Amino acid sequence: MSFAQVQTRIYTIDDIYALPEGQRAELIEGQMYMMTPPSPYHQELVMGLSATIRQYIKNNNGDCKVYPAPLAVRLHADDKTWIEPDISVICDKRKITDNACEGAPDWVIEVTSPATQSRDYLKKLWLYQNGGVREYWIVNPIMKNVQVYYFDGEGKSDQYSFCDEIPCNIFEGLSLKVNDL
Repeated sequence: MSFAQVQTRIYTIDDIYALPEGQRAELIEGQMYMMTPPSPYHQELVMGLSATIRQYIKNNNGDCKVYPAPLAVRLHADDKTWIEPDISVICDKRKITDNACEGAPDWVIEVTSPATQSRDYLKKLWLYQNGGVREYWIVNPIMKNVQVYYFDGEGKSDQYSFCDEIPCNIFEGLSLKVNDL
């Protein structure tokens, strides 16, 4: 068989459901990525960010909901993409079903690790930007920085350290300092 004849298997959501109980994976354009358990520090960051965002929404009588992983997100109505962002903020309750978020969350936060960096900074950035996510943060515990992408309007990107007050673009008045979590 020549190199041109080699075919890569295309996975679907059915393959996700067929995984052994407790095994988690993400599916990006038919390619499956197995997930390993996160570190305690990763979980501390997810919990701190989620709690702070949830409290801000509650204090401001907002309707948005904050969902830490695992929550499946299907950006498109196909069966080849199934992702589990570390944090999804969803303001349109019609997107929430019994099994997933059907459509783009308004704000996604990923806490990256060496094993997920290329996915978070490349594949997911492209997916979120083209899938309708309004704001995307990549929290990097190793570099102690946060890359922030705003996709509304002209779109822009900024980088902050864990010591900086990081403004949230979709919630006026909300800023987060990762070192204070």
